[in-house]
Amino acid sequence: VQLQASGGGLVQAGASLRLSCAASGRTFGRYAMAWFRQAPGKEREFVAAISSSGGSTDLTNSVKGRFTISRDSAKNTVYLQMNSLKPEDTAVYYCAAGAWLGVYNAWGQGTQVTVSS
Repeated sequence: VQLQASGGGLVQAGASLRLSCAASGRTFGRYAMAWFRQAPGKEREFVAAISSSGGSTDLTNSVKGRFTISRDSAKNTVYLQMNSLKPEDTAVYYCAAGAWLGVYNAWGQGTQVTVSS
C-alpha cells in the first residue's frame, strides 16, 4: 500500500487542522492505520491508531481529548482531526499502515504541522 499524507500547515495555538492520508490499492481495509510524529531533535513518536474495521482507536495521552482519528473505507483515507493545537504539537506527521498493536511497515512522506504561540 502507498500512502500520501496532506493537510499540514502553520496555525496559531488553539486552532484546528485535519490531516488526511490517502491510501492506494484495494487492500486499505486490511490494515490498521496510524499517525506518528517527529519533532525537531526528537524521536518519532506514536500519536494515534485505528483498527482495520475502525471499531477500535488508540491515542497517546498527550493528545487525548484534542485529537480524533477516523477512517473512510470508501475513500481509502484516514484522518487525524487535531483541535486545540499547542506549540508542542509542532512536528512532521506521518501516516502508516500495518497491524493493530503491531508493526507499521508502510509509511507516507510526512506533512509539516507548525503551531505558533
